[in-house]
Amino acid sequence: MSVSKVITEWYDYAEAKYGDPRTTEYFMMGSPTPLLLTLVSYLFFVTYLGPKLMENRKPYNISNIIKIYNCAQVICNFYLVYMSFELLWFTDSYRYNCLEIDYSDTPLARKRLTLMWLGFMSRLLDLLDTVFFVLRKKFTQVSFLHVYHHLLVVFVGWILAKTLPGGQLAFVGSINSFVHGVMYSYYFLSSCSPQNKWNLWWKKYITQLQLFQFFICIVHSILQLMN
Repeated sequence: MSVSKVITEWYDYAEAKYGDPRTTEYFMMGSPTPLLLTLVSYLFFVTYLGPKLMENRKPYNISNIIKIYNCAQVICNFYLVYMSFELLWFTDSYRYNCLEIDYSDTPLARKRLTLMWLGFMSRLLDLLDTVFFVLRKKFTQVSFLHVYHHLLVVFVGWILAKTLPGGQLAFVGSINSFVHGVMYSYYFLSSCSPQNKWNLWWKKYITQLQLFQFFICIVHSILQLMN
């Protein structure tokens, strides 16, 4: 039996046992192939092809594109936070100690599923961060940790959206979206007025906010295990 056949059979088994059949209707969720192709293409471009193409070129001036991108990220992430409150935290079914995943086809369950998918897509959009670094020849920013983080977050995000679309995991997603919204707000304001130093004080608080995010998520996870 070939390796590819073993992998295919293993995936079919895992999808049948753990996958949410409703997710097959969503973009990039029908099979892992589009995801894997995207991640491999991303890795190839940011580590080899991109630096090779930019080797004898000047950095591209894409400041306006980055402004639009940062603004879009702010809107997208804060929208996810807003929808999390509307579909999860401000509903009668919410319990801080245990929010079960609703696998039904009710309108609310479908909206929660869509919310998880949008969360995955927003993390997929984050891959453009690295692409912009390459096009601006900021290769020092393309560190192993940076690339590894983006690959891992997208891959895990796909698995969670595929198998556990909702429940208490949505809390982690909403906190993460809030932090990203604040972070991209800083990037957007900085790109709009790079000469002004008034907005630089944000930076240290963003780092603290990211650390606080990890603390909150760990405490939240411990509470779930205790209950």
